[in-house]
Amino acid sequence: MRFSVAFAFLYPPINALFDPYSWIGYFPKFMHGIVPDMILLHSFGAIEIIIALWIISGRKIFLPSAVATIMLVLIVILNMQDFQILFRDVSIAIVSLVLALDSWQVKDTKNS
Repeated sequence: MRFSVAFAFLYPPINALFDPYSWIGYFPKFMHGIVPDMILLHSFGAIEIIIALWIISGRKIFLPSAVATIMLVLIVILNMQDFQILFRDVSIAIVSLVLALDSWQVKDTKNS
C-alpha cells in the first residue's frame, strides 16, 4: 500500500519536469498568479516527493498518509470537472486513509 501511494505522489512531479503544462491546469484558478506557475508547480512537486519518500520509509507514516489523503481529496474536489480523469485519485485517497488509520491504530494499541 505504501508503494502504491508513493508512486502516485512521485510520478506527477517527475513528469512535470518534462511536461509542466500538462500538470499546471490541476491547480485551481485562485492559486495562479500568487507566485509564477512554474514555481507553484515545482514547489508542490517537492512537497509530493517528500510525502512519497516519507511514506516509503514506513516511519511514523500517520502524518504523511493523512496529508496525502487530504491532498488527494482536495485535488478531486477542486477539479470536479475532470472527474473522469481524477476518479482514480479517490481510490488512492482511500488507500492513504487506510495507511493513516492503520498506523494510528498500531500506535494507539502500543500505548494501551
